[in-house]
This record gives sequence, C-alpha cells and structure tokens, in this order.
Amino acid sequence: MSLLPFKLSRSKRFERLVQPHLEAMYRFAFRLAGQQQDAEDLVQDVVVKLYPRLEELESIEQLRPWLNRVLYRHFIDQVRRKGRRADRPVSDVAEPEQQATFLDSYAADMPELTEQISAGRLKPIMDSVIQELSPDMRTLMLLHDVDGWSQEDIARVLEIPVGTVKSRVHRCRASLREKLLGRPELFPQVGRVEQ
Repeated sequence: MSLLPFKLSRSKRFERLVQPHLEAMYRFAFRLAGQQQDAEDLVQDVVVKLYPRLEELESIEQLRPWLNRVLYRHFIDQVRRKGRRADRPVSDVAEPEQQATFLDSYAADMPELTEQISAGRLKPIMDSVIQELSPDMRTLMLLHDVDGWSQEDIARVLEIPVGTVKSRVHRCRASLREKLLGRPELFPQVGRVEQ
C-alpha cells in the first residue's frame, strides 16, 4: 500500500499544529514554574501527553488558550503532588519594565510606597510577599498584573467565569496590600501600637 505524496504523517500533522505555539507555551510555563529547566520539562511533558490526542487537537478552533489551559492544569497537578512553591523570586521572572509597572500600580494605591520604590527597598520585600501567596493566586497575579493578560483570557485558560477572575484579582491585591502594610521595614509607624 503506498501513501499519497501529499498526505502528511501523524508526526508532521502534530508538529504543524503545536510548533507555532511552543514559544508561547514556554513563556507561560516559565511564568508558572519560575525556572528554565522546569519550564522546559513542563512543556515537554504536555507535548508528550498530547501527542496521542492528535485528532482532538485538530478539532479545536482556538488551540493556544486550550494548550495554555492544559499546561496550567499540569503545572497545578505537579505543585499539588510535590507540595512545592515557585523557586525564584518574581523579580527574576519578570522583565524590568514589567516590574516597574507592577510596583508603580501598588504605589498608586498606597502612596507611602513611592519612597520605598525609589529607595529600591520594595522589590525584595515584594518578592518575599508574593512567595507567601498560594500557587494559584501567584499565577493569577503574574498573568494579570505582571504579564498584562486580560481577565477574559485568564478566564478562558482557567475555565472560570470572568467575574471569578475579577474577584480573585481583587482578593490577591488586597492580600498583597495587607502583607505589605504588615512589613515594619516598609511602614515602621503602622507596626507600632501606641501605649
């Protein structure tokens, strides 16, 4: 039985579907995992897992959000199994201009932070505070506040309503503000109780 010359092999069909999305998948995996090796492993695990599901992939209209959703679920499963948190501070994951925008957004809400940002004291404290968040909240904050994903895109990837994304972003920001206000090295006057 001879194959028609124009019929692509299974591996070529899979490669044509997934290849255009690999770089975006890696960037997303890096945001989730925080390390190059972990991000590469995460993408590789997902690609290997999806190869047998070629026909399903071919039927999906918007493949990128679907791939991100699979990647996110795989990451969360790994985190839950290992009980680990991100290994690197957010400042190592985010580009400097993204960090500045992110820190400035908190300074706009808390004017007392402007001096701390200009003195360079906020970044390491912010990294520490962000590490205290759950992996789900940290991922949401990175995607929305650092990477600038829209709430609609996040809702699609996480398969939750946009209203849930909005409330989680609000809760995450409130938690970060509370944790920052509780840092005596930033706000010594807040931590003192008058006697």
